[in-house]
Amino acid sequence: MIEATTHPHVLVIDDEPNIRELVQAALRFHNFSVSTAGTGGDGLALARERHPDLILLDIMLPDISGFEICQRLRHAGDNVPVIYLTARDTPSDTVTGLSLGGDDYVTKPFSVEALIARIHAMLRRTRREETALTEATRDEHGVLRVADLELNERTWGVRRAGVPVELSPTEFRLLAYMMNHAGRILTRAQLLENVWGWDYAGQSQIVETYVSYLRRKLDPLGPALIHTKRGVGYSIRVPKAEVYASADREADRRETAPDAPDLDGGGEGRPVSDADTGDGTGPRTRDDQAGPER
Repeated sequence: MIEATTHPHVLVIDDEPNIRELVQAALRFHNFSVSTAGTGGDGLALARERHPDLILLDIMLPDISGFEICQRLRHAGDNVPVIYLTARDTPSDTVTGLSLGGDDYVTKPFSVEALIARIHAMLRRTRREETALTEATRDEHGVLRVADLELNERTWGVRRAGVPVELSPTEFRLLAYMMNHAGRILTRAQLLENVWGWDYAGQSQIVETYVSYLRRKLDPLGPALIHTKRGVGYSIRVPKAEVYASADREADRRETAPDAPDLDGGGEGRPVSDADTGDGTGPRTRDDQAGPER
């Protein structure tokens, strides 16, 4: 297990133990947090579990090729930077790897110093892109926007890709706070203090529960906007343009498919009557009735 840290986290997927150990030692020396995997399957599982800031990826793995791993990540909407680290050095391999969504290509044998420099450069570029993309905008009507997500603090209305999204009062406050701080990683303590208040100090599981509620309602309408920084907290980050293009193609496919399933999961989150709140604060949803105090 890796320790909770704010240092950039790199996942190394390579079936050669000596390469993994060499790269891991170099990265830790340069203040990176590191996870390693010797197979493609283990690497994919770690990528989904730990949300690394960058992946160093061998191509010739015993089970799944690095090309396929990168392709699966991109199809899943994961834009984590990928640097191939491989002995395959033909121009056609380089073209294939980059066309499948890789960001850089380093051939073995390699200079550790040059590799570290490439990683730093890639992370700097990624941070600049995210900073440029994640800033929220607010129009003259008070509507806050992050990508295709809109939130009106005056009317308590939320829309994603033009589709209304029904939220409970606490879900709305949590989303509003995150959108007002788009692009920043917000700790669980910050969210507890600003959304729930001091009475909830120490109950970080409440944050995890409500982030899960938001993802369940927003993610079916487009690429994931709420991201986890392992051991730290959460942020709203806008996906890159190619992820939206992929989501558009998937949406088109769903629209033409017969009998599309109910993405709401049986109507969860739809408003109920004012009488059900019992306190005159306005309508609550089934989320408010079923979960912890919101």
